Amino acid sequence: MMRKKQQSKASNIPSPQTLKKTLKNTAMSIRKRSLLKIIVIGDSGVGKTSLMNQYVHKKFTHQYKATIGADFSTKEIQIDDKLVTLQIWDTAGQERFHSLGAAFYRGADCCVLVFDVNLLRSFETLQNWHAEFLKQADPVNPESFPFVLIGNKVDVNYGRSQAVPEMTVKDWCASRGNIPYYETSAKEDYNVDHAFTSIARIALAYEHDHGQDIDLPRIPESLSGVEQQRGGCAC
Repeated sequence: MMRKKQQSKASNIPSPQTLKKTLKNTAMSIRKRSLLKIIVIGDSGVGKTSLMNQYVHKKFTHQYKATIGADFSTKEIQIDDKLVTLQIWDTAGQERFHSLGAAFYRGADCCVLVFDVNLLRSFETLQNWHAEFLKQADPVNPESFPFVLIGNKVDVNYGRSQAVPEMTVKDWCASRGNIPYYETSAKEDYNVDHAFTSIARIALAYEHDHGQDIDLPRIPESLSGVEQQRGGCAC
């Protein structure tokens, strides 16, 4: 009887070949993980926070809270055979916080420019945001650093309030190295997932060329910055 128990216990011990295979698979899984830092910038009120919350948490609120400094959330997604952790930084749109940019921009893998399609001024300031990011982030090769442009709030007045013609936006993107452009509605969750999945792929390609995969511990899903509550809608 004792011999049978010993044999049963021995049969539960994995063979050296099985252990080796398990360790190899674990090592491959670790090597295939990436942490990508995404910076989201644009004028105050264009919906940067709403886009991030809709994508990460599938939540939307009409209550507008202006971000002070910066805030970030994380989301894990699968890109082909790679597990990717997106660290999405939502930065303050107010001019008085622009000097803080360098502290948050460094080490970014992609920058997302956001404007309100119904507000011409938010489109006109994109060039300032674009130039300021390159100045403060100081990427090794500014010409090849990836940007993505998002025109948010396409749901307003059923799209009849758009103040910036789509051709004007596309011309702007073409003049800056063919920046990819996506129209979204954080409120209606229109095109948000598609835009951020594309952003992740673009950032991953940049990270592959300029960085290396790292072993990642699990990190919190969000780290809230200091916020100041204001009235209005951030949709």
